[in-house]
Amino acid sequence: MIAEGELLEHAWVYGQHKGIPKAHVREALASGQDVVMRLDVQGAATVKRLVPAAITVFLLCESEEELVGRLRARRTESEEALQGRLTDARKEMAYVPDFDYVVINRRNDLDAAVDDVAAIIRAEHCRAIPRRVQL
Repeated sequence: MIAEGELLEHAWVYGQHKGIPKAHVREALASGQDVVMRLDVQGAATVKRLVPAAITVFLLCESEEELVGRLRARRTESEEALQGRLTDARKEMAYVPDFDYVVINRRNDLDAAVDDVAAIIRAEHCRAIPRRVQL
């Protein structure tokens, strides 16, 4: 799919190759659906460059200490890998101004973060001049 240009974006992220097939996005848009993608800052920048009308939302913890606690509690990676993720997270924070919205995912309040994202989607549907997202 990479060689044929059929991925909207793709990257090597935390030891895994990730990508978004263009066909899936085209099909959803053609049927009138909103498309929600989980991307890192590099992927978001790529999508925004290719689809300028795309809406970007930066999702983050309320603090770095909370992020560390959550990652440690998962026990899914070595200390070295965890430190690498924290280094990446610190670098990614510099890109917050490039995003359209920021949503804080507070501890024990996932519903509020989900409500915030839903509110962004609702607000975008209420624009006087709707964004036309095409791929």
